[in-house]
Amino acid sequence: MSDKLRDKSIVDEMNNSFLDYAMSVIVSRALPDVRDGMKPVHRRILYAMSEIGNYADKPYKKSARIVGDVIGKYHPHGDTAVYETMVRMAQDFSYREMLVDGHGNFGSLDGDGAAAMRYTEARMSKIAMEMLRDINKGTIEYQENYDATEKEPAVLPGKFPNLLVNGTSGIAVGMSTNIPPHNLGEVIDGCIAYMKNDEITIRELMEFIKGPDFPLGGEILGVQGIAKAYETGNGSIKVRGKYQVVYDKVDKATIIFNEIPFQVNKANLIEKIADNVKSKRIEGITDLRDESDRDGIRIVIELRRGMTPEVVINNLFKYTQLESNFPTNMLALVYGEPKVLNLKEIIKYFVEHQIVVIERRTKYDLDKAKARIHILEGLQIAVNNIDEVIKIIRSSSNSENARRALEEKYDLSEIQSKAILEMRLQKLTGLEIDKLTEEIAELIEIITDLEDILARPERVKEIIENELIDIKERFSNPRRSQILYNYIDNNLDYEDLIEEEEVIITLTNSGYIKRMKTDEYRLQNRGGKGLKGMAVADEDRVEHIISLSTHSDLMFFTDTGKVYRTRAHRVPEYSRTARGIPLVNIIDLQEGERIRNILSVKEYNEESLVFITKNGIGKKTALTEYERVNKNGKKALNLREDDNVVSVFTAKDEDKIIVTSRFGNAAVMEATQLRNMGRTSTGVKVMSFKMDDDCIISGNVAHEGDLVLSISENGYGKNTPIEDYRVINRGGKGVRNMKVTEKTGSVAKTVVLPSEQRDETDLLMITEQGQTIRVATSDISIIGRNTQGVRVMRLNEGEFISNIELIHEVAGEEETTTEVEQSIESEASPSVDNE
Repeated sequence: MSDKLRDKSIVDEMNNSFLDYAMSVIVSRALPDVRDGMKPVHRRILYAMSEIGNYADKPYKKSARIVGDVIGKYHPHGDTAVYETMVRMAQDFSYREMLVDGHGNFGSLDGDGAAAMRYTEARMSKIAMEMLRDINKGTIEYQENYDATEKEPAVLPGKFPNLLVNGTSGIAVGMSTNIPPHNLGEVIDGCIAYMKNDEITIRELMEFIKGPDFPLGGEILGVQGIAKAYETGNGSIKVRGKYQVVYDKVDKATIIFNEIPFQVNKANLIEKIADNVKSKRIEGITDLRDESDRDGIRIVIELRRGMTPEVVINNLFKYTQLESNFPTNMLALVYGEPKVLNLKEIIKYFVEHQIVVIERRTKYDLDKAKARIHILEGLQIAVNNIDEVIKIIRSSSNSENARRALEEKYDLSEIQSKAILEMRLQKLTGLEIDKLTEEIAELIEIITDLEDILARPERVKEIIENELIDIKERFSNPRRSQILYNYIDNNLDYEDLIEEEEVIITLTNSGYIKRMKTDEYRLQNRGGKGLKGMAVADEDRVEHIISLSTHSDLMFFTDTGKVYRTRAHRVPEYSRTARGIPLVNIIDLQEGERIRNILSVKEYNEESLVFITKNGIGKKTALTEYERVNKNGKKALNLREDDNVVSVFTAKDEDKIIVTSRFGNAAVMEATQLRNMGRTSTGVKVMSFKMDDDCIISGNVAHEGDLVLSISENGYGKNTPIEDYRVINRGGKGVRNMKVTEKTGSVAKTVVLPSEQRDETDLLMITEQGQTIRVATSDISIIGRNTQGVRVMRLNEGEFISNIELIHEVAGEEETTTEVEQSIESEASPSVDNE
């Protein structure tokens, strides 16, 4: 008895035992393998389903049968844990690409549990079949199960990057993992890009893999959290629900959430909103309903009349899980060792695994082909010497003697001789002999091809790429989560992740701003009625419109003489008919402060910034003085009483400046007539007026050969060469620019168009009621100064041109519409003001 007892320190025993337990949890339960993205329980569920033939094209089997096989053969844990895991694999709100096809009640987004396993049925999904494809071709290693009575796969072949596509979460001992799901097509594109260039950077990979793609959609705020997670393996990704605001006939707003953040319990969310309303933390909500059904989520929040929706929405994001953080920790097992991985490393290990799978599959197919051709070569020998073979067989006392005699006579292997003895007489027909010869020839080609694959690594990668493309074509679907790039942290530089493109930004007089793609406005013929713009309230209208690059600065000049700045891509993108968001969400405007002018600046060079005011005052200041503008704005100039800025533009000393008035006069002067002044100076007189109620409506920089494009309030316009305007000293009354009549109305705005760009530039016009039209500037006639121009846009009674902007890009194929079609489109009135 004493021989079996050993003295041992309890501290050492606890240390060793706990370490064994911890490693067992880490390796065998809680963490996924980087190669197939699965924990042991997920892998065992799919393998057990494949072993009982529970395929996607076969009938469903009872969930209890599947769970029984899993715990009986491979997973010695509770049936509840296994069933709950299988249920999650069948939920479209838990997995981006479901691996189990469930039949019956498999739970809900409200936290309702699945029906008991005796009631539900399941089978593998179609994409899950790709995880086990070629598993019987020696592609992976097997290991003994818990009692050494069965064999189970140590890893699945995993033909797509499941770790990224479906993500995972798990808590081990002293470590945890939380990897978000991604879009299948994007991840496959990233893998292919890596295979083509293994020196690719993570930033370059992010051109293909934009970010997580959650099953429930939602909006991801910015890319800084994504980039940090992809580069370091750790990060926090902010996600919020997606909503739309609908107004009824009495301008009462209703907020509808159709998407919520990943892993948020909908029932608890609605209860939390209700609690906040009761406690008056969130005010203005009169009704809260859950109208969700099998077609999707629909949380309806009705507001009190006159309540600003943006205020309520911001409070909902602040106090509820409609906005939440997804903490990312990309920890996985790499050949049995837990490691925190960046995006490139995850893709690298997946590709390495696929290379091993393809090589082992190819070796398996090659060995099988060689074994088959070996037998066929023996059969061919027998057929060519059939009389002698029959003679040997008939003269032998038994099959063993016949086999040995054939081996000695024709130098055959045991496998070949056995195949000859088992050969049927029908193989001796001419047709069968021809088939034998053809099969040998085909096998020779196959063997040559397989050996070539093993000899050339580039062919292995080509096969992997083709198989990934095939999976993408069959299973990929559009991205569900929208990434809002405009929420990038100002302290971080992720602009290289933003595609540079020409966009249009509009701002209404009530302060709603939005960004749109230029193709939102198709090209129309001169004289059309245009397209319906955003739905505006009676007191709201589009006041400013500007075309610029997403990589440009957007400078806002206010009626108090201050300037604010942001990057163009930080303005949220909306459709042509959407209202946009309040500008105060982007810059810190003071109460009562209004935007008077917007300017785009690509770079801060040696040019000067020129201000032209309504009362004819001009000021020129070095552009570099406005390079650093903080969030609270900066003083741009001093304004006299009853004056405001109408135009801000950049100019060089060799340029000309043209100033135009409402009643059709223009003054052209050399830029040198305005000397550079300090940032807070007032300026000097640049133009006087012939009539007391006249005022400046535009100021522009001009060069030799340019065209002065003038548009009147009633939609008439013309191009006039700059050479038609004589240069005067500043302060003069100028010359006639456009003939103003009752038909044309006063001049709305004037822009300067380089003549060489006339065929490549479009004019976007917008009315106070939000109607827009995009026409080619080449359609607008070149005529003299003292003319009224031609009709450019047909307006309804009481409608006036509000603003115009040049779009400097080559237009696509011109689309013309009939007047009836234009009328139909112009009368379309959407009910949704926000998207």
